[in-house]
Amino acid sequence: MKLWLSVLAVTVISWLMKASAPLVIGKRKLPPTAIRMTALTAPVLLAGLIVTELGGEGWSELDWTQVVGVGAAGGLFLVKVPMLLAVAAGIAVTALIRFGLA
Repeated sequence: MKLWLSVLAVTVISWLMKASAPLVIGKRKLPPTAIRMTALTAPVLLAGLIVTELGGEGWSELDWTQVVGVGAAGGLFLVKVPMLLAVAAGIAVTALIRFGLA
């Protein structure tokens, strides 16, 4: 229960920060460094989620098909494929590997 309350709190704080940014910044332009850093938050949060989800119970039951799918998605993202398409390709790679093993 505490985990979900934490997730909810982070979600609300994130929404408030996103909603307040236009009010605080106004018509000023952000520096290029700030733009690059905010562009990297989504991949970093996704990577953190993937690491915690792949780990499971102490990494004892690591599913290698998921690792291959995440690697495929990460590789595609590195070659400038849009994030949504890279994630969809990672899902497809994982599904194809699992289908081939079944």
